Amino acid sequence: MALTVDDIAAHPALLGLVQRQSRALFAVYEADPRAAAVFGNQRYLMAHAAFALHFRRDTADPRSGLTVARFFDEIAKHEIASRNTGHAFINEMLKYGIVQHTPGAGDGRTRPIEPAPSALEALTTWVATQLMTLDALDGGRRLETFRAVPAALEAIQPWIADGLFASGATRAPEHTYAHFIWVNSRGFVMDWLTAGIGDVGPDAARITAGLVSVAEMAKALKLSQTHLTRRLRDAEAAGGIGWEGKRGRSAMWVSRGFLHEYLQVQAVKFALVDTAFDLSLGRRRLEKPSQ
Repeated sequence: MALTVDDIAAHPALLGLVQRQSRALFAVYEADPRAAAVFGNQRYLMAHAAFALHFRRDTADPRSGLTVARFFDEIAKHEIASRNTGHAFINEMLKYGIVQHTPGAGDGRTRPIEPAPSALEALTTWVATQLMTLDALDGGRRLETFRAVPAALEAIQPWIADGLFASGATRAPEHTYAHFIWVNSRGFVMDWLTAGIGDVGPDAARITAGLVSVAEMAKALKLSQTHLTRRLRDAEAAGGIGWEGKRGRSAMWVSRGFLHEYLQVQAVKFALVDTAFDLSLGRRRLEKPSQ
């Protein structure tokens, strides 16, 4: 049975596990920024829409699966992004070889597209990281099952996509956390900040996130320093973050409310991934060894 959002959010180890995951995912980003960056902001949802179309293809029909036309229909149906944004996304993915045209019939909007090996590797790492965190929460063996079952990625990913599309909490977080929605590498900005958080006192209103240089953050995340600074100032004005000394050149703090919002979004994501696991691979879940 899948863990609930409340189960996950109340777990005392959640912050530490999210920090561990943040470091792991940021390492993936550093190794291959272009492939990993598809998991930021709208890209996160557009990428899952594209993967789901690819994995739900009919192998007997070479015209099925991921095409530009079907991708546009999918992002419109789920109100993920505008047509122009979707078009720019597909063009960028083709330009940098993250997706590629498949041989066969079709032209333009109807020509089949498939993820490149690097994109599938990034997706595999992302799913495996989520399952590893879930296993750490309850002692399960999801990751072992995922690795042992043939075609596990194509089995679980469309269910994850369906969950993400149906979740308001992951699609449009509110309040302070929302200030990072439109930063191109939003997920990695949060990974960067979360990884630096130290001990959280039971009554602390502000939690130190360590020395944060905006210039270094922008360089590492390949973002415009001006754009990143603007977003950080928005979050600061909302009371979610701040600096103990000079802005951008001293230790940063995050508010307890901001951290709670972030962890709540994480809990929702983990819960829907766990539900996707149960729906796709749960019957093949490896049993825990007897004590």
